[in-house]
Amino acid sequence: MKRWWVLGAAMLALVLATGAAAQQNVLVLYGSPDRDWVAAIANKFEKDTGIKVQWIRASSNEMYAKIDAEKANPQGDVWFGGTGDPHFAAAEAGLTEPYCPSNFAELREWMRDPIGNCRTIGLYAGPLGWAVNEGVLKKMGKPMPQTWDDLTKPEYKGLIAISNPTTAGTAYTALVSILLLKGEDKGWEYLAKLHKNVAQYTKSGSAAGQLAGQGEVAIGIVFLHDSVMFAEEGFPVKPVAPADGTGYEIGGISLIKGAPHVANAKKFIDWALTPGTQLIAKDFRSFQLQSNKNTPLPDVVKKHGMDFEKVKTIKYDFLWASKNRERIIKRWSEQIFSQAR
Repeated sequence: MKRWWVLGAAMLALVLATGAAAQQNVLVLYGSPDRDWVAAIANKFEKDTGIKVQWIRASSNEMYAKIDAEKANPQGDVWFGGTGDPHFAAAEAGLTEPYCPSNFAELREWMRDPIGNCRTIGLYAGPLGWAVNEGVLKKMGKPMPQTWDDLTKPEYKGLIAISNPTTAGTAYTALVSILLLKGEDKGWEYLAKLHKNVAQYTKSGSAAGQLAGQGEVAIGIVFLHDSVMFAEEGFPVKPVAPADGTGYEIGGISLIKGAPHVANAKKFIDWALTPGTQLIAKDFRSFQLQSNKNTPLPDVVKKHGMDFEKVKTIKYDFLWASKNRERIIKRWSEQIFSQAR
């Protein structure tokens, strides 16, 4: 009888050990880019490593809220992609924790550590610019704009679309870019002038480029990789970078604080920052500049006359943008958006 009890205990221990090992061979991935891109990343990591991936896709702001709601009992391991501001805010709030990847030295210096101490790592970057419908401008006898100041000229009244910063990170990047480029006093004066020329504020960031492509406006203020995407899809738009400089977004990848499978999360972050993995983005029409120096810019970007590494950019202060987000959006809503156009 004793022998059977010992044997049974040994079998139970083996089952429990096997179950624990199975639980450890898991990664819970929170993703914020396009759903198909997240799915492809999850499948490829699982295939490459044998680690089972459970994944959820939500927008950057939604994912921030989810991680915050779970902070007492974290469920996710790593947060992949999406605009940087919510990643930076999560780092400031202690929802994520520092991790310097093993291939940190391979990453572009200006992109790899946007807020310091490896609290989030740059995954990709996209400069802000315009999607310009030259046909509409030509039909109306308007010149091609070259600088941000050009967009406030009376000749472009009713010909500009931009997203709403209360719903889209693209527009918030535009607000911060102007405030940093011109200083706050002149920056707010500029935004008031620009408002008078805006025909439509869109809910999503890329929708402004689509309006330009459809000929409903002449100029959509969007990230340049979105302008390239619309041009590649056949819309009659030209990607244009402001000659006086522009801001940019950095998509983040972050280790969630208290991750249940922290070793697998770190392995995923290292893997996600390799050229082979970063090249997956272009298969889903995501044409950003990737953070690894050895990841080539997609040919389609240069096909449409762009080289993101040669775009004139400003010194974009991501931490300042994150800390002042609520104040800036509140002031824009009350003092700019509320005014008649």
